[in-house]
Amino acid sequence: MSDAVSVLEKLIVRYPESNILNYTQECKNGDIVVGRDIMLQLDMFIEFFNDPDIQLDFEYSNKIIKFIESECKHSEAPFAGKPFLLELWQKAFIESIFLFKVYNSEIGKWVRKHQEALLEVGKKAGKTPLIASICLACWFCGPKGSKILVSSNDYDQASLMYDAINAMREESPTLERVTRSNVKGMYFGNPKKVRKKGKFSYQNKGNIRKISSRKKANEGRNIIVGAVDEAHELADERPIMPLRQGLSTQDEGLYIETTTEGFVRDGYLDKRNADATKVLEGEIERSDWVIWRYTQDNEAEIWRDEKSWYKSNPNLGVSKKWTYLRKMVEEARTNMETRVNVLSKDFNIPQNSANTAFAPEVYINESTFDIKDLAGCFCLGSADLAITGDLCNSRIMIMRPNDPVKYMITRYFIPESKLGTKDDDLDYDELRKKGLITIGPGNDLDLELVTQWFVETISTYSLRMYKCFYDNALAKFWTKSMSEIFDDTDQEVMERVPQRHEYLSNPFTLLGSDLTSKLINYNNNEIDRACLRNVCIDANKRGLIMPRKPEGNNAKKIDGVATMVMCLYGWQIYKTEFMRYVNMG
Repeated sequence: MSDAVSVLEKLIVRYPESNILNYTQECKNGDIVVGRDIMLQLDMFIEFFNDPDIQLDFEYSNKIIKFIESECKHSEAPFAGKPFLLELWQKAFIESIFLFKVYNSEIGKWVRKHQEALLEVGKKAGKTPLIASICLACWFCGPKGSKILVSSNDYDQASLMYDAINAMREESPTLERVTRSNVKGMYFGNPKKVRKKGKFSYQNKGNIRKISSRKKANEGRNIIVGAVDEAHELADERPIMPLRQGLSTQDEGLYIETTTEGFVRDGYLDKRNADATKVLEGEIERSDWVIWRYTQDNEAEIWRDEKSWYKSNPNLGVSKKWTYLRKMVEEARTNMETRVNVLSKDFNIPQNSANTAFAPEVYINESTFDIKDLAGCFCLGSADLAITGDLCNSRIMIMRPNDPVKYMITRYFIPESKLGTKDDDLDYDELRKKGLITIGPGNDLDLELVTQWFVETISTYSLRMYKCFYDNALAKFWTKSMSEIFDDTDQEVMERVPQRHEYLSNPFTLLGSDLTSKLINYNNNEIDRACLRNVCIDANKRGLIMPRKPEGNNAKKIDGVATMVMCLYGWQIYKTEFMRYVNMG
């Protein structure tokens, strides 16, 4: 028996009512699966039980729990009208805030040790109702004049938590009898059943209100609890500082943050999580901060062990359905846009430019074809243009009747000044000898070389180009020369593709699906393969994605992916008419 287990068992005998100790025991026994971050925090709690400088206030922590379970009810389906019966992890979370007390020599009394809390957990784990119930409990069980403020990045999100609090207040006859609400907030005192004095009368000026981080003039507030929902959307700490500063006059103020992971990189949550990691690993001390981060230990475990899903989803099987999560994980295996959202929102794994888009089993395709077999077919073209000192790529995507495969031929271009250099282990001299890359004279690439490749390829194999897509709005002379060659009286061929998430998300997702299904044959081109290996996912706050280079590594080339995505953009936009031409032969 290890010393840690022995200490825990002795503590449970001494404090059998402790939710923290019982939860820790189940986690260490393996009955409940948690990640490394939760276990580190639980181990810290164990030390507090034997610390002579810390008092345990089970009476008050149990009072908060009892209030929630007896007075708070759910308001949304499928639990609407049912009592809020807390899970063990929720009870342990509440207890961790209200149980431990330390002596404050400045004010000469014992106060709560933890006055800040971070709860990071997968979506649909009931985090908003949980924090809402804690706010309501603090309002009723706290001192007279207690003011609660809930906030988020925008007013609608702040309203979710505020409305959850108000719904619980209205669902309880006991609470509704002594309170009132209007468009500005919730207040003590009921005009229908007036009390002349006491905590539940108009004399109690405590209230619960909501505010958006976007609203100006947040300063000057004096609150006892400040709660922030979906902290992942905050760009920096400026919106929440008024809440934290508003707690400065309180002996036992409470600042709570609740969130899932999001798509804002280098924002407030990333910095907060970096500090949280240092606290959990003992690098820095924040003695008043309790950190509950339900996160995966790594991404790989998600795909191979569904029991690990509990690490990010402690309410799995309760408020979150197994059938739903299994469905989403299965879809995420082949759908890139879904994967970004599932990893971020369901498993709290940050999605940033270090996340490569494709696994080798997805992008490696050794199938080849002879372009002569595709002579006379319809095609789409694309070009990722570069003029000075960088790689340029042109591409033709060919389809033939009754064949779902998209056949891609491509040519890369660099100026002569790049010879002798190696980007991403690409030897340009060797690639030229293999006919995969064209070298232009001087330091600036002459885009006429790109035009010549399109003309020669189209004419040699009698291909019929329906549309050609490009990314550079400044390439006016090139697009003009291409239009003069390929436009006909009925249709303009050249079309620019805006390089923004809302335009590229769907075709980038389709690229992942088609690569997985081996519906894209890029003729085993080694530069294409390098680009597919390198490309990373850039997700915006709406969860839309687009390709990008690995952060801080410009030598990694992704130009080939850019042209693939533009071809697929055109295929999705013009699919009906294009495929009609293809199938006509």
